[in-house]
Amino acid sequence: MRHTDSDGSAGGGTRPPTTTAAPVADLNLLRTFLAVYRSGSFTAAAGLLGLSQPTVTTQIRALERQTGRELFERLPRGVAPTPVAHDLAARVAAPLDALAAAAGHDGAAHERTAPVHLAGPAELLCTRVLPALAPLAAEGVRLRVTPGLTEPLLDELRAGRHDLVIATFRPRGRALTAVPLMDEEFALVAAPAWAELLGARPAEEWPAALHGVPLVTYAEDLPIARRYWRHVFGARLSRSAAVTVPDLRGVLATVVAGAGFTVLPRYLCEAELSSGALVVLHRPDDPPINTAYLVQRPGRATGSDVARVRDALVEAGRAW
Repeated sequence: MRHTDSDGSAGGGTRPPTTTAAPVADLNLLRTFLAVYRSGSFTAAAGLLGLSQPTVTTQIRALERQTGRELFERLPRGVAPTPVAHDLAARVAAPLDALAAAAGHDGAAHERTAPVHLAGPAELLCTRVLPALAPLAAEGVRLRVTPGLTEPLLDELRAGRHDLVIATFRPRGRALTAVPLMDEEFALVAAPAWAELLGARPAEEWPAALHGVPLVTYAEDLPIARRYWRHVFGARLSRSAAVTVPDLRGVLATVVAGAGFTVLPRYLCEAELSSGALVVLHRPDDPPINTAYLVQRPGRATGSDVARVRDALVEAGRAW
């Protein structure tokens, strides 16, 4: 999206097709630019800088006039850097950070004492992530953890509310950096009594065999079960859930108690499968897999607690 300058001209209309911006003399404009680039929104940058949002907007427009290039595309939530912005950030980030440190305004030092705001799926946070981060907490790293669904959490990350988000899909665009964290393998499971009643059978018979068995899931639209049906059975799942619980740990407890069957990530029910409290009903040669990603806003200080948490999770993810 193009900004309209005060003289009515549209930014970027007839400018040469280069990704290199013209020189900029005002360091304050560059500091504001870097805050917007790193936070992903004018509003979040205003909070970081102690400015009003209109002031940040005005400064970015002034910088775009000076550089002769559009720097940010406005989105429904936040902004996305253009290629020119990526190039400019790569050239000015290190010098500005060094200047801030020399002037006694070391952002990295502040980040080392500030809490790390981490968000992601409640089940994964509680069963894998928080145990992996316990040593850092014992060393003094402060954590603020928020459970939730990926889409709204990514919007909040762009707005500066979180430092790191564990997402169930790779975010679109280039405003956020994402690295694969772990693969979730999904399994069709039920309590032993249901497994004995259903018995062993070929794959093509399972959809019909399970039609009369209560389905337990975490949402009315059956996202995990529908994906399993499509991937494994090549069929569309069209039925209603008997029980919905908006937490996979609740789904697990309900199925262990004998309410019916479900599809769960193996990491979540591994202990129950090992103990015999749950049974895998069908073992496909190619089970459905979903990749979780660790997502971060760009530009965080490499020596901060955010980086320590990020690195600990990436290391733990290799074993998950």
